[in-house]
Amino acid sequence: MSKNIILTNQEIEHKIKRIAYQIYETFVEEEEIVIAGIAANGFIFAKKIALVLETISPIKVSLCEVQINKQNPDLPIHTSLSKEHYANKGLILVDDVLNSGTTLIYAVRHFIDVPLKKFKTAVLVDRNHKKYPVKADFKGISLSTSLLEHVQVVFDEDNDNYAYLS
Repeated sequence: MSKNIILTNQEIEHKIKRIAYQIYETFVEEEEIVIAGIAANGFIFAKKIALVLETISPIKVSLCEVQINKQNPDLPIHTSLSKEHYANKGLILVDDVLNSGTTLIYAVRHFIDVPLKKFKTAVLVDRNHKKYPVKADFKGISLSTSLLEHVQVVFDEDNDNYAYLS
């Protein structure tokens, strides 16, 4: 199976900066926001956005890791922050790839139970194959692919990040 690179490390870094600036513009009046990343790549992506946000804005950023069973999203969702910590704050839910929307919609449902000032979503790659009415407010790239193709995002320790289509 061949790998077609759709985003290089440099392009991913540029998209992270652009998304961070968009988040700053959207939440400019907030003192603190919560960036909640879906476990594994979504959380890594969330941390990268948070790092840039902290350098470009005075907004205090709290990171939250969201544990969701992607095979059975109906199971309880666990977060590294308590609901009290993100209540009445702006929150951005982050994942690496938005494919069918299943993971994102179940995660959104979890956060909907808590009163939030503002709630947005961010993804690196939007695949446009949604089976749920969920959209990414901030996205790195939109990609129309066949259902047989898969998008993988690789964040490695050496900061040699890339996304590919297989």
